[in-house]
Amino acid sequence: MLSDLWQKIVQNMIFSFSHDDVIGKISLNKEAIGSQGKGLDNWMNLTRVDPDEEVQGEIHLGLELLRDPPRTGLRCHVIEARVGIWLICVLVTQIIKKTRFPHWDEVLELELEGFEEAEGRSLTLEVWDWDLVGKNDFLGKVEIPLECLQRSPQVRGWFRLLPLGNMEDDAGGKLGALRLTIRLAEDRILPSMYYQPLIDLLVESVICPAEYPSLQVKDTTPLTMLEEVTTVESRQDVAMTLVKIYLGQGLVVPFLDYLNMREVNQTSDPNTLFRSNSLASKAMEQFMKAVGMLYLHEVLKPTVNRIFDEKKYIELDPCKIELNRTRRIPFKGSASEAEVRESSLELLRAYLSDIMDSIVGSVAQCPPVMRVAFKQLHKRVEEQFPEAENEDVKYLAISGFFFLRFFAPAILTPKLFNLRDHHADTRTSRTLLLLAKAVQSIGNLGLQLGHGKEQWMAPLHPFILQSVSCVKDFLDKLIDIDNENVSEVHQRAVFLPSVTVKEGYLHKRKAEGPQLLTRFAFKKRYFWLSSETLSYAKSPDWQVRSSIPVQRICAVERVDENAFQQQNMMQVVTQDNDGQLHTMYILCKNVNALNQWLSSIRKASIYNERMLPSFHPGAYRSGKWSCCLQSDRTVLGCSRTHSAVTLGDWSDPLDPDAETQTIYRQLLQGRDKLRKKYLESADAETAMDQEERKHSPRIRSDGVERSRNFHEQRMAAAARLLDVVQDLERAHQAFERREKEEAANEILPP
Repeated sequence: MLSDLWQKIVQNMIFSFSHDDVIGKISLNKEAIGSQGKGLDNWMNLTRVDPDEEVQGEIHLGLELLRDPPRTGLRCHVIEARVGIWLICVLVTQIIKKTRFPHWDEVLELELEGFEEAEGRSLTLEVWDWDLVGKNDFLGKVEIPLECLQRSPQVRGWFRLLPLGNMEDDAGGKLGALRLTIRLAEDRILPSMYYQPLIDLLVESVICPAEYPSLQVKDTTPLTMLEEVTTVESRQDVAMTLVKIYLGQGLVVPFLDYLNMREVNQTSDPNTLFRSNSLASKAMEQFMKAVGMLYLHEVLKPTVNRIFDEKKYIELDPCKIELNRTRRIPFKGSASEAEVRESSLELLRAYLSDIMDSIVGSVAQCPPVMRVAFKQLHKRVEEQFPEAENEDVKYLAISGFFFLRFFAPAILTPKLFNLRDHHADTRTSRTLLLLAKAVQSIGNLGLQLGHGKEQWMAPLHPFILQSVSCVKDFLDKLIDIDNENVSEVHQRAVFLPSVTVKEGYLHKRKAEGPQLLTRFAFKKRYFWLSSETLSYAKSPDWQVRSSIPVQRICAVERVDENAFQQQNMMQVVTQDNDGQLHTMYILCKNVNALNQWLSSIRKASIYNERMLPSFHPGAYRSGKWSCCLQSDRTVLGCSRTHSAVTLGDWSDPLDPDAETQTIYRQLLQGRDKLRKKYLESADAETAMDQEERKHSPRIRSDGVERSRNFHEQRMAAAARLLDVVQDLERAHQAFERREKEEAANEILPP
């Protein structure tokens, strides 16, 4: 299955800096981006956006050439349309209102004069939106050369709606320019069975931690080989992908423990522990974001919201204090620099105190899986650095992730952690920066105070030092948890009770009952999702709501476009008290909204016991399923559900096949490096060992044997991994050949 990233030849990025006013766009085509292996990185002028040019959609036509000498006519059967915007569609003879999928089923007959001289002439069909007030809006057009009708008198099919004309104007840079970094990411996702061998190899590394009681730096597993071929730029993406995979396998804690154990064991200086951007560091960072975002929101959001609302002027740096920015005091004029610093210090202490009180009091709120991961990390560090002078190292290892890579970045940029919808203004941003610096110092247990250049932060040092003992006590409580009581299921991200997770307008369609016309089948409803119910009503303030208990949800999946001739649809399958299944079909406004709702509902229902293993991506219509053509309505689904995995990210549902494909691509890029290191050089190393033994008779035979076994194990591990990569490559090639053969056999309409 090819990625649908490029459904159109030209992709438009439209930039707006207010809610309604569009400033301009940048148009790029697939070939231009794909021709650059590393992507494009350049300044590009914005171009004007013409409403008559921004067209998406298709129209279903049947054309028949009527030859009745001496006259020639054309019969045009206008069947239906799929238009990419929500507008009223109109044809001359009939109005189809309030649908983006109008169905006309109307025949027009036209008389063609001078048809024999049709060279260069075309039949043009335009689709317009009729407005009661103002001018009609152009939706698109289809142009069919009459020469094509001469060759094929009968044509029927879907034709893409085209813009009115190419009116693009670069405006000479008057609209402004944007610097964009763009890289084409297009991939084919194979069926699940092709990825299972790679999943098995990844799981092997962590599934039996007892087999690695004294993990050595030189031990070779698929995970260590993956890290070797991962670039610094791609390490964060690879880490998040691995976290999602192991979350789905219920092995995220052993996975993190494996990486952390290797990192700790190869670190000799405790001051450098986890300070690099290694795979272990990035995996822990992405893991906290995957499972701890709701926890972070509960801890930080009240104080962050208050900071945004109050917009206080706070500054400690004498070089940056602007006295004219402070509030004037009647009869006294502007505040002095000392008064500004004292006021800023008082406000910072208050905000910082609220933040730290919320954090150190959040042991019970912290997800159990995070606590277990930190407990394992604490254990590994204590084993490696047991000396009394390294007493703080086990605290620093945890606080380095917890404060420096989780809470401090969220305070600094709340929008990136979904704490706020918009970035902070300049004044608020400065306050957040000062608070983030203070939280970082607390996370470092105050060990670096007084050694930096920012000596103007000194007034906060007493508060920071007072907080260190509270932080240590908090970390001790945080890791005081029984591993056995944390089941594998609880390693998955879930929502807190009684929290409205997501809300907004959607279009609902009933699955049961008579088959209504498209324009009557969908009703606009306002939906709310909490950890307990999925409810909806006519509007946000409507008093009567219909509700579905989340615990009854047993599948949340996409719907094929062909089921209802609609894109961006999902289905929510529920089970009543009698065991009967019911399906509610929901239409989202775009693919982003679809992904967000899928992710949210799946997260909310992930603990449900009776999740379905399979589902029907189509619809049951005309006595059969449109996907598998089975006539039995109760037959098992023909596609597997996503209920066996979790979602590691708020906006992007986890697809284990897509995630494993990402790892395969990374290994494929580094295949030559792995082959050269582990296979081609292995024989040379063995030969060197044998030669060294000849010249050094005192070398014990058991040492040589251990060395030989080590090389053989490395070779075997690398060979298995490279074989799996090669098998996946062959599968991709086979699918690509099949797609080309199928495309060559298709008869495309003129």
